[in-house]
Amino acid sequence: MKVHKIVVMGVSGCGKSLIGSQLAKALQLNFFDGDDYHGAENIQKMSEGIPLTDDDREGWLNTLNDLINEQENAVIACSALTPKYRAMLSRGAPELQFIYLKGDFDTIWQRHKKRENHYFNGQGLLKNQFDTLIEPNEKEALIVDIKQTVEQIVADIQARLLR
Repeated sequence: MKVHKIVVMGVSGCGKSLIGSQLAKALQLNFFDGDDYHGAENIQKMSEGIPLTDDDREGWLNTLNDLINEQENAVIACSALTPKYRAMLSRGAPELQFIYLKGDFDTIWQRHKKRENHYFNGQGLLKNQFDTLIEPNEKEALIVDIKQTVEQIVADIQARLLR
């Protein structure tokens, strides 16, 4: 089975952009970073350490859904924290495959502290994402442990997509 549309999901700092871009390259698919599609108000809020609400995310998720439906193939990095958000993303795209990059708070917070020039600001925002997160089950997404290397994660995902 060849998958042509993928959302690499998880909380901020789990590696969505890096893994997504590497996976897209390996699968010869187009890559889109969901962060690039946030409106200025959302970016401002996050840079001030203010968590986004469902209302804040709605337009962003609709934009990403349009992108998914317009593209012949795509790997999109997007938090997709709840079943509602995942349903919004997959509207009109039942073939959409979710890949959940799973990690614990401490691991991901250590990664955040090493980031430079990123608008996602603060431990409170990360805690809010973990509080909002409703993890997908194995039927809803491929679940991947982020404690592996990037190369191992990409190879693991590729192998599991080919099953």
